[in-house]
Amino acid sequence: MEAARVLLCVLSVFAALVSERFAVLAAFSQSLDSDFTFTLPPGRKECFYQTMKRDASLEIEYQVLDGAGLDVDFFISSPSGQVLFSDYRKSDGVHTVETEDGDYMFCFDNTFSSVSEKIIFFELILDNMDTDEDPDDWKEYVHGTDILDMKLEDLMDTINNVKSRLGKSVQIQTVLRAFEARDRNLQESNYDRVNFWSVVNLIVMMLVSAVQVYLVRSLFEDKRKIRT
Repeated sequence: MEAARVLLCVLSVFAALVSERFAVLAAFSQSLDSDFTFTLPPGRKECFYQTMKRDASLEIEYQVLDGAGLDVDFFISSPSGQVLFSDYRKSDGVHTVETEDGDYMFCFDNTFSSVSEKIIFFELILDNMDTDEDPDDWKEYVHGTDILDMKLEDLMDTINNVKSRLGKSVQIQTVLRAFEARDRNLQESNYDRVNFWSVVNLIVMMLVSAVQVYLVRSLFEDKRKIRT
């Protein structure tokens, strides 16, 4: 009975230490990402803003999911107003910027189209957006590290590696869903076009057949009047 109590105490201490380390390590954020899908009306331009820090990284990937031509104009500018990247009439693109302090603006322009709206998907990936806190501050919250056989640094590296790979997997799945949505919209558009032109061809064939029958019958009709 006494041995069981000692074992339970040891297990509770171990669980508390592990949970404390996971709580501390969860505060380390290597990258932030977000995605958004919106409708861009014809003849309009939509702009978005992202606040960045110095020595960070901003990556933006966009795709035109639906709309005539599957194209849009895009540009991104620095806080000083300098245009860093610009695309014209493209269906997708990926750009990475090493940032400074300030608000970055990126715009999608559909002013060249007067009748067709566009459905646009874009994803932002922000790297090195760490806080100003000392990265060694977590050490003062850790006690009794001699109890664990695994070093805290190794555990942190492993968790960050897993977190980074999981984030990359989520990013790839999001991009693949966007590609799938664009392909589906394109297939549905082609399906509607095929059905429309099939109906048109059927109507034309029926009219041509009716005209041919009428012409053939008119060749064999005796229009002379018979007198009795």
